[in-house]
Amino acid sequence: MMTFALSCTARAETISLIGFGDSLMAGYQLPPEDAFPARLEKALKEKGFDVTIANAGVSGDTSSGGLARIDWSVPDGTKGVILELGANDALRGIAPEETRKNIEAMITRLKDRGIAVLLAGMMAPPNMGADYAARFNPIYPELAKKYGLELYPFFLDGVVTEAKLKLEDGMHPNGDGVGVMVEKALPVVERFLATLNKTE
Repeated sequence: MMTFALSCTARAETISLIGFGDSLMAGYQLPPEDAFPARLEKALKEKGFDVTIANAGVSGDTSSGGLARIDWSVPDGTKGVILELGANDALRGIAPEETRKNIEAMITRLKDRGIAVLLAGMMAPPNMGADYAARFNPIYPELAKKYGLELYPFFLDGVVTEAKLKLEDGMHPNGDGVGVMVEKALPVVERFLATLNKTE
C-alpha cells in the first residue's frame, strides 16, 4: 500500500516549464501577472494541469542573444521550454540563415539535456519584402519537422492585425491581446504536455 502511495506521489510531480523568448514572452509594459507565461499557467491550472511556467523572456532579445543565455536561463529539472525568438531578428533585418542556425542550436542544446521544446513560430513583417519572408517564415515549420517538435505556427496569431489588442506602439500585445494568444495556443500546449507525460 505504501509503495503504491509513493509511486502515485512521484507521478503527480508538478511539470516545470519555461517560457523562453523576447518581449512578447516577457510581457513588455505589462504587469508580471499579465505576461504570457503567467496567463498560460493560470489557464492550464484552471483546466486541471499541475504546471509552473517560469518567465525567461528578455525584451529586445534576438536569436543570438537567446543562444548566448539558453544554458544558464533554463535550469536543470525543467521538463519543457516554449521557445519563442526571431521577431527582433526580422525587425532588424538579420539574415534568416543566421536566425535558423541560432534557433536550431538552442533546440539541440535543450534536447541534449533531455528538455522538450515547443517551438513558437514567427512571421516576417510585410515591410521586409517577399524575398526575406520566403527565407524567414519556413524556419519554424522546417525545424519543427526536422526535430519532431510540437509547433505553434505564429505566436501573434489573432493579435497582429487587431489594434485593440495591442499597446500604443502597435507591436506588442496588451493584456487582452495576451489573453487571445493564450486561448489560441492552449490546444497546442495541451498536446505538448501530453507528450511530456508519455516520457515520464
